[in-house]
Amino acid sequence: MSRPFILGLTGSIGMGKSTVAAMFEAAGVPVFDADATVRRLQGPGGPLLPAIEAAFPGSTGPEGVLREALGAQVFADRDALARLEGIVHPAVAAERHAFMIEHSGEPLVVFDIPLLFEKGGWESVDAVAVVSASAEVQRARVLARPGMTPEKFAHILSLQVPDADKRARADHVIDTGTTLAATENAVKALIARLTTR
Repeated sequence: MSRPFILGLTGSIGMGKSTVAAMFEAAGVPVFDADATVRRLQGPGGPLLPAIEAAFPGSTGPEGVLREALGAQVFADRDALARLEGIVHPAVAAERHAFMIEHSGEPLVVFDIPLLFEKGGWESVDAVAVVSASAEVQRARVLARPGMTPEKFAHILSLQVPDADKRARADHVIDTGTTLAATENAVKALIARLTTR
């Protein structure tokens, strides 16, 4: 049975990955957003709340996972983090499987996975597109976010595979350090290339 070509979409913080994912969706390409799926599974009434609460008492409430309370229990504790991932990852995989069944007739789908290289998701996609801009553009975007500090930004960067490495490992690089129109044209050109293979 033929299945859609799976493009993994990733990029470091502030590179414009969400904007590019929206461009794929606007062009009619189904996008599986891993982060949004996790937020829904852990949000108000989310199906993972009972298992997370059982493993980490006091970490959930009516509004879903209490991120600070859960973070305090898993931060810097590898075993606790592994337990949490053991609850979350299979549920996300099941959602991704359902997404693939739903869109099995499509020529192309996108998996929007922020930590594609960090967490090893690149083996499950057919090609990887990295969203990238200059370090200056990235820094300006991230530091403009509410509550962001240079220290927080440096810490986040330290946890991510460097942009240069991501670009080197990518099958396709989408430049977001240019105009929105130019980025959108690059996305459309990539869609055309991948759907006429």
